Amino acid sequence: MASETLRNPDTDQLLTPENSALIIIDYQPVQVSSIRSMPRDELVFNITSVAKAAVNYNLPIIHSTVNVATGRNKPPIQELQEVLGHLPTYDRTSINSWEDTEFKQAVKALGRKKLIMTALWTEACLTFPVLDAIQEGYEVYVPIDAVGGTSLAAHEAALRRMEQAGAKLISRVQMYCELQRDWAREVTVPGFLGVFENFDGFNAEKALDEADKKA
Repeated sequence: MASETLRNPDTDQLLTPENSALIIIDYQPVQVSSIRSMPRDELVFNITSVAKAAVNYNLPIIHSTVNVATGRNKPPIQELQEVLGHLPTYDRTSINSWEDTEFKQAVKALGRKKLIMTALWTEACLTFPVLDAIQEGYEVYVPIDAVGGTSLAAHEAALRRMEQAGAKLISRVQMYCELQRDWAREVTVPGFLGVFENFDGFNAEKALDEADKKA
């Protein structure tokens, strides 16, 4: 068995390391503590996994915060800083990051039309820039298990609004698989294996190994 000839990664309809970028917005302590649409420890695990995947596949990353410079808010959560601390953050006062000149210029400078966008909260700091980016011709992908809202209803309503506008809803695991695509691309396989980790400590790969040893 052999894989087909590698499709052009720049024009591929699916996400590739060459045609996409990750946007991370406002994963700060106050925002995380206000999430009610999913368990907060699971959310933190998932967004950290998404960030690790972006680093593993060498995606350009735009990391934005709100109100750190004004002193009204704290820097990003430590879990993300450990993964993305080597990158600059674009601090804003605007709820809609697309209305911040520096942020918008940074995104446009990447020259990529496929944006994987994550933010807290789903109903505001994610929805607003997603709608604006789509309006300006970007393809936007939202990993729904790495974003959260102030209630489940608010989160789900925001997802519907974005999807109706053309956003593509994905999961963190789907993102991993879409970027990897072929196990023959061995350089990124070790980083991919993090997908088997879970926020509750369960590791499917280790469980299978232990089962094999007992057999």
